[in-house]
Amino acid sequence: MADVHAAGHTILVVGGGISGLTTAVEAAETGYNVLLVERDPHFGGRVAQHNQYFPKLCSPTCGLEINYQRIKNNPRIRYMTLAEVVDIQGAEGDYTVRIRKHPRHVTEACTGCGECSKACTVEVPDPYNFGMNTVKAIRNNHAMAFPVWFHMDPEYAKSEEAQKVAKVCPVGAIQPEMQAEDVTEKVSAVVWATGWKPYDAEKIRPYGFGQYANVTTNMRFERMANVYGPTGGKIVRPSDGKEARNVAMIQCAGSRDHNYLPFCSRICCLASMKQASYVRNQYPDSKVTIFYIDLRAMDRYEAFLQKTRADQGISWIKSKPARIEEDAQGNPVVIGENTLTGERYAMPFDLVVLATGMEPNSAQAGKVPYQGAAYDDYGFVTGGVLSAGCAAYPTDVASSVQSATAMAMKAIQVAGRRG
Repeated sequence: MADVHAAGHTILVVGGGISGLTTAVEAAETGYNVLLVERDPHFGGRVAQHNQYFPKLCSPTCGLEINYQRIKNNPRIRYMTLAEVVDIQGAEGDYTVRIRKHPRHVTEACTGCGECSKACTVEVPDPYNFGMNTVKAIRNNHAMAFPVWFHMDPEYAKSEEAQKVAKVCPVGAIQPEMQAEDVTEKVSAVVWATGWKPYDAEKIRPYGFGQYANVTTNMRFERMANVYGPTGGKIVRPSDGKEARNVAMIQCAGSRDHNYLPFCSRICCLASMKQASYVRNQYPDSKVTIFYIDLRAMDRYEAFLQKTRADQGISWIKSKPARIEEDAQGNPVVIGENTLTGERYAMPFDLVVLATGMEPNSAQAGKVPYQGAAYDDYGFVTGGVLSAGCAAYPTDVASSVQSATAMAMKAIQVAGRRG
């Protein structure tokens, strides 16, 4: 029988979001060695940035924590964070991969005590919250971060203060001089699970994102609604901090449009329904208006759609708004035509949320560094390596987990054949 613990039977999983985590733990718990590589300082991906899942409206932290425990308790899983795969050579069953480990400037001796962050006086825009607030230049990304080791911004590591902060660490874990290093690994199978990024709303010029303060995006809104987010969970206008009690949500903002993102991301309608509940639960007298082309809530999600439609505080207008302007009070004004009634409208709101779609990280600069990789017209990975979750196609969390389990099984088959 093949020794599945040998180095050649290692399965490489690239991406530490819900798909990558699931692939890793499912493969490792069958007895195969797994190397999990994540480019960010911590695992969790986009799921960790969400306030709640649909349709149950529960926090994603529970499911993530279970997977973190499975990783910590399984000696067959090695993991690297702040790392990226820069080259893949070979073929299925016998790959040689080169991984670049970017400097964290903090070693694994870190206990997460936070003394370094207290001593740090420099703040930077918070990438985890899409720059809506500032954070210390040495930190954990969020309260549920795993691994717990802090990380230091590269520019801050060059400063004199970084040298002083290093002396504060009670275990000597801070190393501002840390440099990047490349490592080479032999693996049998590669699963690409690098997830997605929100489509750049600034490209949708008629909607004014980046020009009007009170036009935001669905992922920014998700962080705003989170108690650990930039507003402490309060849904307010970015311009003046006023409570956002009259909110518009524009579906397919840039999606299903050959000028921007040609395909449907499949989750945006449901995400906006979920986010409408954030507003309605926080402000019982609030109003939410959802502008939509058509609504996609198939199978088990139909009940969630019907529940949302039953809320009298939520209005639905079948329309793709033409543009957004701003009135003298800083209110975004949504302008367009109701395609069911033919009525033209110009409606002011406290806040407009653009439901932008998901662009695969495997598109353009994030392509798989392997000559044999194949993609569809939109940049999703279709061959050369195995692909899971939103690296393979746009999908929700539940389907991402199913996809990841399937890819773990395929990776096991590839690794097993090598023996």
